[in-house]
Amino acid sequence: MFDIVNIEKPETVEDALKMLSRNPNLKIIAGGTDVLIRMHNGTISGVELLSLRSIAGLNEIRILDDGTISIGAMATFAEIFRNEIINGHLPVLSEAAVSVGGPQIRNMATIGGNICNGAVSADSATTLLVYDAALKLISNEGTRTVQIRDFYAGPGRVNLLPGEILTEILISKDSYHEATGCYIKHSSRKAMDIAMLGVSVICRAEAGRFSDVRIALGVAAPIPIRCNEAENYAIGRDITAETLKEIGKHAVKSSKARDSWRASKAYREHLIEILVSRALKEAVIRGGGVNIE
Repeated sequence: MFDIVNIEKPETVEDALKMLSRNPNLKIIAGGTDVLIRMHNGTISGVELLSLRSIAGLNEIRILDDGTISIGAMATFAEIFRNEIINGHLPVLSEAAVSVGGPQIRNMATIGGNICNGAVSADSATTLLVYDAALKLISNEGTRTVQIRDFYAGPGRVNLLPGEILTEILISKDSYHEATGCYIKHSSRKAMDIAMLGVSVICRAEAGRFSDVRIALGVAAPIPIRCNEAENYAIGRDITAETLKEIGKHAVKSSKARDSWRASKAYREHLIEILVSRALKEAVIRGGGVNIE
């Protein structure tokens, strides 16, 4: 059984913040798919939980007046990949969402929990990086907005201050408008497995050349990363098979691949080179470009 000392179930964000201020030992739980596994394995015990599940509206997905897409932190991955706004404007996020676990996990796991867990293998992290997502964090001290690229502090660590709650993920229209992309997850098994490597890309093209390219990797470094060197190389280049190959090589330079029990550094670097090129090729095709051989 789970060693839970107490569980609070606030119905508003304001109540949740009050509970956190009264009891700093409370551990925030969203879908619970990560925390409960850690409790089952004995990694944590004797915990006091604060569940956000009863707070209405925290799972809402909407488009704001300026075109910004707001994704509630409690939106489950099942809700995300079935949502018309996501599929219409952020299809790469939909691809990432449907790759998470199995149906039971997707029905429970939330995008906010996936982010705040700090796992380098989080399927949503790389896609939110290429969309330049911003995170809205609320505490009794007020509200602050943090770019997701500044949120990851290390393996399993994020820049979430004591007493803060992630309520929204914000993606501006400039980040997704007229961009096409692709998400590729490579794992040892086809389903129900953690990524060995996650690759997200989006791009824009003009007159057969890249005008914007964004590439993010998961499980290639201690935290999810953007491949700035590869992105800079791509801008203004003709969209050819040779260009895609070179972008893949530059992505390897941006990564900090390492040996682990899941894969060697050499194999990860091989995957980065191949999958970045493959994802960009698919993104170009989806944007109406020719099939590059």
